Amino acid sequence: MNNGNEAIIKTDKLSKRFGQTVAVDHLDLEIKKGAIFGLVGPDGAGKTTTMRMLASIMNPTSGNATVAGFDLRQQSEPIKEHIGYMAQQFALYRDLTVLENITFFADVFGVRGKVRQMRTEKLLEFARLTEFTGRKAGQLSGGMKKKLGLACALIHEPDILYLDEPTTGVDPVSRREFWDILANLHVEGTSILVSTPYMDEAERCSRVGLMYEGRLVEQGTPNQIKSLIQGELVEFRPVLSQTDGAESNQLHGVGLLRKANQLLSQQEGVLEVQTYGDLVHLFVDNIVQRRPQLETALATAQITMTGFRQTMPRMEEAFISLIGKMEAEKSEEVGNK
Repeated sequence: MNNGNEAIIKTDKLSKRFGQTVAVDHLDLEIKKGAIFGLVGPDGAGKTTTMRMLASIMNPTSGNATVAGFDLRQQSEPIKEHIGYMAQQFALYRDLTVLENITFFADVFGVRGKVRQMRTEKLLEFARLTEFTGRKAGQLSGGMKKKLGLACALIHEPDILYLDEPTTGVDPVSRREFWDILANLHVEGTSILVSTPYMDEAERCSRVGLMYEGRLVEQGTPNQIKSLIQGELVEFRPVLSQTDGAESNQLHGVGLLRKANQLLSQQEGVLEVQTYGDLVHLFVDNIVQRRPQLETALATAQITMTGFRQTMPRMEEAFISLIGKMEAEKSEEVGNK
């Protein structure tokens, strides 16, 4: 039996090809029992393919894995009894009610009698769907559909839960409620593998893996991932100083941000420039030393910095920085060929 220090999912050079396209490339992944492991990465990075292989829905081209103690290649059917899988797209029966959908999945997994009744009541309360048992699934809001999908995936009490971008397209309140439910599952000991495009959700995971072009390029706790970013981070809003009308018309909105970024990226000690709405996030080697230099550089274009403050990097800054570096390395390799 697994304990908290053992891996409930472990892959060894797991790979998947579609013709000449490598979707997953020699993936070495280890997820401890009871952890919430977040997979992040740009579209096409291989997150969904990875989940489908680990759910025994898709066969790997090479490599191997163990899931809940079972060999992925040799024991694919027993694995399915130990996992719950929630795909990106709503996969429930729209013409069936909430209760009928849960009952259907209970039948599929052989959950019957008093056990089914007890689990159904528990999940309806857990997912806050008790008042909607008679409503057809197709008439539910986006957030309620996601919670119903989660309830159906949990009806057989799986050891592992796979969630492929479960909150995409869901409003912020429903996203928070969904993650509150996941937090409770985590406390109860369910192991969760979740892919997400939302970096605030990645912050809530025990560990995070960054995928890029089929490869797992970084993994660690959220704090470990954020610590990979070099330099000190400052945030400010560039605003235009008093200028004549012609120059003011040329420098505003996106143009103002673009000019500020151009000037800042050329300065000594500036490691990286990122833009968030009308804010600039700047990584520098030393804030105290570089601030006068940055103010002088921006002043040449009649730009001043307002709301200047030091802040800590979030997963979003780390993700953008790491992906940006990999894109730059890829472009350099192509240019050298």
